Amino acid sequence: MYAYLRSAGVSLLLDTTGPHLPRVLHWGRDLGELDDHAVAELVRASVRPVTSSSPDSGVLLSVLPEQSAGWFGTPGVTGHRDGRAFSTAFRVTSVDVHDTAPVVADTPVHLTSPDGAAPLAGAVTVSAADDAAGLALTWRLELAVGGLVRTRTTVTSTREGSFAVGGVDALLPLPREATEILDFTGRHMRERSPQRHPLVAGLHLRETRRARTLDGTLLMLAGEAGFAHRHGQVWGTHVAWSGNARTLVEREMPEGLATIGGGELLLAGEVRLANGESYESPWVYFSYGDGLDALSARFHDFLRSRPTHPQTPRKALINVWEAVYFDHRLDRLTALADAAARVGLERYVLDDGWFRHRRTDTAGLGDWYVDETVWPDGLTPLVDHVTGLGLEFGLWFEPEMVNPDSDLARAHPEWILRVPDRMPLEYRRQQVLDLTVPQAWQYVFERMDAILSEYAISFVKWDFNRDLLDAGRQATGTAGVHEQTLATYRLLAALRVAHPDVEFESCSSGGGRADLGILALTDRIWASDCIDPLERQMIEAGTGLLVPPELMGSHVASPHSHTTGRRHDLGFRAATALFGHLGVEWDLTTASETELDELARWVAAYREHRHLLHRGRVVRADDPDPALRVHGVVAHDGGEAIFAIVQRTTGVSSPSGRVRLPGLVAGRAYRVTPLPPGDTIVSPGPLWQPAWWAEGVTLSGRVLAEVGVQAPLQHPEHSVLLHVVAV
Repeated sequence: MYAYLRSAGVSLLLDTTGPHLPRVLHWGRDLGELDDHAVAELVRASVRPVTSSSPDSGVLLSVLPEQSAGWFGTPGVTGHRDGRAFSTAFRVTSVDVHDTAPVVADTPVHLTSPDGAAPLAGAVTVSAADDAAGLALTWRLELAVGGLVRTRTTVTSTREGSFAVGGVDALLPLPREATEILDFTGRHMRERSPQRHPLVAGLHLRETRRARTLDGTLLMLAGEAGFAHRHGQVWGTHVAWSGNARTLVEREMPEGLATIGGGELLLAGEVRLANGESYESPWVYFSYGDGLDALSARFHDFLRSRPTHPQTPRKALINVWEAVYFDHRLDRLTALADAAARVGLERYVLDDGWFRHRRTDTAGLGDWYVDETVWPDGLTPLVDHVTGLGLEFGLWFEPEMVNPDSDLARAHPEWILRVPDRMPLEYRRQQVLDLTVPQAWQYVFERMDAILSEYAISFVKWDFNRDLLDAGRQATGTAGVHEQTLATYRLLAALRVAHPDVEFESCSSGGGRADLGILALTDRIWASDCIDPLERQMIEAGTGLLVPPELMGSHVASPHSHTTGRRHDLGFRAATALFGHLGVEWDLTTASETELDELARWVAAYREHRHLLHRGRVVRADDPDPALRVHGVVAHDGGEAIFAIVQRTTGVSSPSGRVRLPGLVAGRAYRVTPLPPGDTIVSPGPLWQPAWWAEGVTLSGRVLAEVGVQAPLQHPEHSVLLHVVAV
């Protein structure tokens, strides 16, 4: 029996014959229609000869690889029963295949995932058991309509005694053509820094043991040598989990078989299954594309197809953190609101510092009551002023953390996530609140529910500012990251049910929690605490491979960056923020009238074009000059596009030459013009302006993609915008 799933230029052929776990015969470029005979011939053409020093029956590489089937690489399921049942040998008991539903009245009727996440083109559910180990599993694979693959595994203990789960890693094979790896590293305020290296024999493993991805990779990618945005086949994986996780690429020798995948990283003894208990892995996503843009688009299309995806225009906001920090004075905060309304912003977010004892970042976390000494009348005067201006009001929380210097920690030290005999090292004078304690979970829910019920709040910035280090549960002495992550999900879900009209942002020292697990429960992520636009060009390029623009918070910074010390013109700061969910992080009461007028033009441009920016296809040019970055968004019907030409540094040559504008319809004609207010070329003189700049130029989509237009000469750390409209 074979399962052949196809959609959006991707096909996946799964061999489910025999008793062994399924094997993937092909995952990648669509193979077209295949009948049973063609599949049988492909199978026969793929049988590998048995070589010396290998199992006589050959190696069976399944979706959950097993050493019992001859695989010496990373196994799919690990664990033991007091040392026994360390190696599994699952035998399939049932296979349920759902292919693409038939067309009814010329309209495809798609399948639906059990969690309702997105419409599907097909799905396979496999049940298997290892009676000797006392285990059963259910493995599910789904192919979304947009071509994205995801898998999830449930392991159940079927015997008395305890089975300690070591890990469950979903793995798909890579073809021989995949010879290069791209993943990402980083740190606080410099997330998503790319790194490339050859795919050689052995294991390339990235583990996140902080329950955050500041230093981890959101995507593990492998592809043809030199793959880039617009060319080269590439395969990638992402683990949709907000706790500890691992992703890997491995080439096992001597067979040379390569795999890519990952799963949750479980700490020692973290999951022990009694008879009848189950462990459900996170979803592990797999994307294929001819170029990174195609791979990325599958993630974007999947997220946009969810019923929970934000449907209303993404409101331009101001966050007051870098404007006031902990200096919460009503007159100052209302003046900021007045300035925000003056430039056309639509939402106002009060950040850290509004609750009891919170005059610095060393105290008060956990005391979720409005500070009476700062707000004698509560938040009502500020909320009323903000909403009276026509703006929505948002508020900052850090629900999972607690300061030792807080009423909460003093009253309930047993609610701190820790091993029984010692306290974890402090981060930012913080410890973690153990949300697996029912009373602690209930306390946080009730306090947040009370605040959200009392005030007209439409947006919550949910922060998570420290790693889960030495994270034990006092009641049991066992590791607690797994259960803490699930408890956080439950808390978010409960608050969303109680307050369905409130949007939630995932922030974690910036971009430390940006996975698809948290995005199933939130409406955007904060990409980084660094708002320097030059740094953001790299940070958002990496984050944007997974996250579409409307889910990525991107703010107009202050003229003088608080995190790098650089100074940038407003045009560069705003043009960078335009390609995300735009906000402002700047004390507008210090801005001049000229600056406010210019910012108002940028906010108006964002509001005018966000229908395109937040619904179109993200494209990135493969420019040979690393000093330049050319990227844009193209409408799905090809009728319109907006591009940015970013001069990051000085180029080797001057002028830089023509830049290509990819992603347009080859046979259509397009009018290319500068887009105000991003039409100002910052340069020494008018000779730096291209000849076509003043009146625009009309060229075909093919010519724009293959030849391009002459770029303007710009000073470093500046950019211009182009508006491309079909004629």
